[in-house]
Amino acid sequence: MADISLTFPDGNARSYPAGVTPAEVATDISVSLAKKAISAHVDGQHWDLQWPIPRDAAIGINTMKDEGPALELIRHDLAHIMARAVQEIWPDVKVTIGPVIENGWYYDFDRAEPFTPEDLSRIEAKMREIINARDPVTTEVWERARAIAHYEQTGEPYKVELVEAIPGDEPLRMYWHGHWQDLCRGPHLQHTGQVPADAFKLMSVAGAYWRGDSSRPMLQRIYGVAFQTRDKLKAYLNFLEEAERRDHRRLGREMDLFHMQEEAPGQVFWHPNGWTIYTELQDYMRRKQRAGGYREINTPQVVDRKLWEASGHWDKYQHHMFVVEVDESRDGETDDAAVKNKSQTRINALKPMNCPCHVQVFNQGLKSYRDLPLRLAEFGSCARFEPSGALHGIMRVRGFTQDDAHIFCTEEQIQEECARFIDFLAGVYRELGFPEFEIRFATRPEKRVGTDESWDYVEGALENAIKAVGRDYTLEPGDGAFYGPKLDFYLTDAIGRVWQCGTFQVDPNLPERLDASYIAQDGAKHRPYMLHRACLGSFERFIGILIEEHAGRLPFWLAPRQVVVASIVSDADDYVQEVVENLRARGVRAEADTRNEKINYKVREHSVGKVPVILACGLREVEERSVSLRRLGEKATRTVALDEIAPELAREATPPDMI
Repeated sequence: MADISLTFPDGNARSYPAGVTPAEVATDISVSLAKKAISAHVDGQHWDLQWPIPRDAAIGINTMKDEGPALELIRHDLAHIMARAVQEIWPDVKVTIGPVIENGWYYDFDRAEPFTPEDLSRIEAKMREIINARDPVTTEVWERARAIAHYEQTGEPYKVELVEAIPGDEPLRMYWHGHWQDLCRGPHLQHTGQVPADAFKLMSVAGAYWRGDSSRPMLQRIYGVAFQTRDKLKAYLNFLEEAERRDHRRLGREMDLFHMQEEAPGQVFWHPNGWTIYTELQDYMRRKQRAGGYREINTPQVVDRKLWEASGHWDKYQHHMFVVEVDESRDGETDDAAVKNKSQTRINALKPMNCPCHVQVFNQGLKSYRDLPLRLAEFGSCARFEPSGALHGIMRVRGFTQDDAHIFCTEEQIQEECARFIDFLAGVYRELGFPEFEIRFATRPEKRVGTDESWDYVEGALENAIKAVGRDYTLEPGDGAFYGPKLDFYLTDAIGRVWQCGTFQVDPNLPERLDASYIAQDGAKHRPYMLHRACLGSFERFIGILIEEHAGRLPFWLAPRQVVVASIVSDADDYVQEVVENLRARGVRAEADTRNEKINYKVREHSVGKVPVILACGLREVEERSVSLRRLGEKATRTVALDEIAPELAREATPPDMI
C-alpha cells in the first residue's frame, strides 16, 4: 500500500501507510499520547481515532485538554449511553436520534409511558453503570441493505427511515457501545470509561414530533447537560439557578410589570409599573437623541405592499411580515366585512422595520448637501412574525418598538458619523449601567452589491472611526450585509450572558431603490448614504435585559415604584400622606401603604415587589418628623429626618442625563 504524508501542527511531517488510523499515529508518536488521545482533526475535520486516513493530510491529535473536541465527544457519547440505558431498563422503547446541542445533548424516544423525574434518576444511575464498565466503542461501515435488514429485524422503524433518508453516496457508519448499537456519523470516544461519570445531569423531558412534523408520532425528548469536570457542571447548574432567580418573566409577575396571553401571542400587555419603566427609558432616550442632533419623526404602521416591493423587503422578508388586506370599496358601516371586492382590495403589511418609511420622509422636498448629515429618529412600533416556539417573554416578541434612527449623509461623512455614534452609544450604555461593551466589525460578504473600491472606502471609514474613539473590535469577515459593512455592539450582563443590542450599518442600496437624492455642490443630484443605527435595539428586549441584569432591583431612577411610605400604626396615616406628597412634589414616585397590616408584612410584600426604599412611620416618627428608612437588600434600618431624606431621594430619582 502506498505511503501518505501526515503534517503535524508543528510543521513536521511523517510518512505512514495509506489507511493508517489516528490511534496508530498517536501510538507511533508516544505511548503516553496514545493513552491520552480521544480523537483527531484531519484537514480540519473532527476524526475518530478508528477511522482510516486515505491520503496526505494535516493532522492534530486531541486529548481531554482540548475543550472543543472533548466536550463534543463527551456529550455525543452520553447521548448514546443514555439511549442504551433507556433500552436496558425498558427494552420495548424505540430510539430515534440524539444530537449534541449547546451545553449538552438530547435523545428522542418512542415510549408509551411518560418519563417521570424518578425515571430520570434511574436512567442516570444506569448510565453511570455503563460508564464504569469501560465498554469499548467500535465502529464499522455497512451497506445500506444490511443496515435496513438489521433495523427491521431489531424492530427499530425510526432507524430504518433514517437509513432510507441518507443520500446514496454517503457511507453508513455503525457504532457499538459494548453490545449496544446505533447508527451515527461519529466520531466517538474509545471506551465508555472516558466519559466523566460525575460531570453530567439529565435535566428535563419534553414532547417532540418525529422529524418536526405534527402529523407524525409525538416522541419524548430527554435533555442532558455535560462538561469536562464536576466543578464545571456545578458552575453551570449554579448559573441556571441564578438565571432562574433573575428570569424577567417571574420578576415581571412579582413586580406586576406586564403579562402575555394567547389572544395576542408575542405581544406585551404593559401594566402601570412596567409602562413606567418603558416611558422613563423612552423619555431618557428622547432627551439623549435630541442632544445628539437627531430629529424625531413618526411613520405609519400599516404600509402598502408597493413600498415593500420597491424596498426589496417583499421578496426577501415577506415570511416575517404580517399581511393585511383591505377592501377599499367598503363603507365601514353597512357593508359585510366577510365579503371582499378583489378588484379594490389593497394588500398592506405591518411594518417589520422603519427604514423604507424614513426614506419617504427624506424624499419630501428638495435636499441639499447643506442639509446633510440629516439624522431622523423614531420610536417605531414594528411587527415581525416569529415562530411560536421562538417567543420568550419580552425578550423575543412579535410586536416591539425600536429606538431606530437613520442618518442620511455623504460618503465623506460616514467616518465622522460612525465615530460620533460610537461615542453617543458609549454614553448611553454607561449611564444605563453597562460601561463596557464589545464591537464586532462585519465586513463584505461573498455576494454583495457595489464595487470593491466602494467597499474598501466604507470599511476603511468604519475601521478608522473605531480607532478614532480608541475602541477595540473583533473582526467578522464576510458577515456584513449584502449592501454594506456593519458594526454590532454586544453587552455582557451580570452572570456572563452576551446580548447584541446596538448596531450601525452602512447602506447605499435602499436610497438607490427608493430614489433618494440630494443636490451636491456641483449642482447635480447624488445618492446619499443611509446609516442604520440603534442603541437599545428593541425597548421590550432591553427592558428584559435590565430586569435580569439587576435581578429586578432596577436603578432608582428607573424603578417603577421608588418609595413606599408605610404606616406602623393608624395614627400615623396623615403623616404618611404628608411624606408621600412631599416626595411627589420633588419628582419621586412615592405611594402610601396605610393598610391595617403589620409593618413586617408590608416590608416583605414590597421587598418581593423590588421597591428600592421603604419608609416606615410610627408615632415617634410623627413626633420627630422623621422616617424609618429601609433600603432593598439591607436588613438594617435607620431613622432619618424627613428634611434630610427627601432631597436625597429626589437626587437619586433624577435620570443620569439630567444630573
